[in-house]
Amino acid sequence: MKASYFLGNKTFEVRECPIPTAGPGEVVIKNMACGVCGTDVHIYHGEPGSADVTPPVVLGHEYAGEVVEVGEGVTALQPGDHVTVDPNIYCGACEYCRNGKKQLCETMQAIGVTRDGGFAQYSVVPVEQAFKLSADLPYEWGAMAEPVACCLHGIDLAGIRPGDTVCVIGGGAIGLIMMQLAKLSGAAKLVVSEPNEKRRQAALQLGADLAIDPTDPQQRASMKCAANVVIECVGNNPAVQSAFDFAKKGATLVLFSVPKVDASFPLPLFDVYKKELTIKGSFVNPDTHGRAVQLLNAGKLNFEPIITHRFPLAQMAEAIAEQMGSESIKVVVCPQE
Repeated sequence: MKASYFLGNKTFEVRECPIPTAGPGEVVIKNMACGVCGTDVHIYHGEPGSADVTPPVVLGHEYAGEVVEVGEGVTALQPGDHVTVDPNIYCGACEYCRNGKKQLCETMQAIGVTRDGGFAQYSVVPVEQAFKLSADLPYEWGAMAEPVACCLHGIDLAGIRPGDTVCVIGGGAIGLIMMQLAKLSGAAKLVVSEPNEKRRQAALQLGADLAIDPTDPQQRASMKCAANVVIECVGNNPAVQSAFDFAKKGATLVLFSVPKVDASFPLPLFDVYKKELTIKGSFVNPDTHGRAVQLLNAGKLNFEPIITHRFPLAQMAEAIAEQMGSESIKVVVCPQE
């Protein structure tokens, strides 16, 4: 099989490797589609992912495929099943795992980060990490289960109530998933703030009531102190500033994006005090992957305008570059091509 190994220093190498075999409690997956995540971009630039990365490693933690082999003791899945992978593997023994905060596990491993993942033609994973997809769901949509699961954790933290005005900062793939989940959660008015026209149009296509350009002073002013819930999905200071500007009194702000490791923001303390704001961070997807799969299998989410570019395994550097560009929303790698 072919596998694209990340070697560090912004370098990938496609290697010929043996197809893995399934040990006890494992399944081998023929990888059909794998999304390029913002975390992959951070790793590409030498920054940590959800866990520390030690090259060479096969990246790719947003993926779906077909089970081709099951190991001893596996009964929940069988060859031919379509599955998606929850990449995060927790120790179960540390303080956080034992107190209901497994996402903060002190020794978390992650498929596609610390273990070989989806940017290869085959992978092997513990059966507990594989979730069955409907056979008629496109593999590319199944690969979106992991980002949906992460977004669900953020939505849970946001505490959206039916009737709320929700503003999503950023119209990339994560922002467009968030706004769909916010709508399913009962938002009465759904606003997306995004400077890119293509992404604003995608937001409107997916059900946003309003898509504003935050670089336009008049449009920006229209959202001043207007939202009960603000979900920031960009990861830069102007976006965080927008989150504080758009939050009305008593609002909840979820800072969902993955910022640079050394990023900082001058906290507007008087706003926090006077508006009585609640500020929350959100990290990975504890116990939400199954719910994400249920939403996908039920056809509750639309990825048609989100997945914009596709690349073969041999063009990983180009796929990363495209994901960083303004013309893409979500880039998917197709390992079998």
